[in-house]
Amino acid sequence: MAENKSSNITWHAGETTRDDRESVLGQRGVTVWLTGLSGSGKSTVAVAAEHVLVQRGRLAYVLDGDNIRHGLNSNLGFSPEDRSENIRRIGEVAKLFTESGVIVFSSFISPYRSDRDNVRALMGEGDFVEVLVDASLETCEGRDVKGLYQKARAGEIPEFTGISAPYEAPENPELVLDTNVQSVEESVAQLVAYLEKGGYLGAKA
Repeated sequence: MAENKSSNITWHAGETTRDDRESVLGQRGVTVWLTGLSGSGKSTVAVAAEHVLVQRGRLAYVLDGDNIRHGLNSNLGFSPEDRSENIRRIGEVAKLFTESGVIVFSSFISPYRSDRDNVRALMGEGDFVEVLVDASLETCEGRDVKGLYQKARAGEIPEFTGISAPYEAPENPELVLDTNVQSVEESVAQLVAYLEKGGYLGAKA
């Protein structure tokens, strides 16, 4: 984790609790962390799930890998160190969203298991749901809508996950979406069903 370089700071607690916020929203905040190779369907599933939940009157928000790098993490590259810092920052942001009562879909390759475990450690019990968006390298290359794999194979993109950089799949994810065979709709239905069963879509008990 990054060293805290700030000094003379004090944590200020508010008068409104997380339970208060969740009661207003009628749901339980959670970070749904979708991880998988580029092209596995993380962003597609996250965006579709967000839409389904909002249509059902739930408050949800997508934190997308490419989008975050346009702003908050625009100063980071794709070295192992920068990848870890990218995920650390996102974890802190996701924690804020979660504690505000929002259902957060975090869509990042997040290739290193230790980085994802560090984000989990930030969260309270039940606040972090790790979802492996499982698609083979062959499937992902076959999609390659951005042309990234072709560039990576040609050596034009260094440190590319699955080609010239490693991907460490979760060992015990809460959920696995097999996008090799499942449609987007089927994957979203499976994800929403998990959240519903877990009590995230209703008032917190």
